[in-house]
Amino acid sequence: MSQPPTGDPPTFYEIRVEGVLDSRWSSWFEDLQLTSEGGRTLIAGPVPDQAALHGLLARIRDLNLPLISVQRIQPE
Repeated sequence: MSQPPTGDPPTFYEIRVEGVLDSRWSSWFEDLQLTSEGGRTLIAGPVPDQAALHGLLARIRDLNLPLISVQRIQPE
């Protein structure tokens, strides 16, 4: 993903989906962290802009994974 043109820092998100994705999917999700537990996957990390976020959501849709939540978080 490219950096936003304004120079603003990326926003961090946690995206929860129903279904299990192992770490091999990380590169397909722009190297975000994938953690699976109990039949669900958490996709987390920095997203440079809204267009990139929508791209990630489209990939989730393309995999036919039910979306549970999208949450903006503060980086650790």
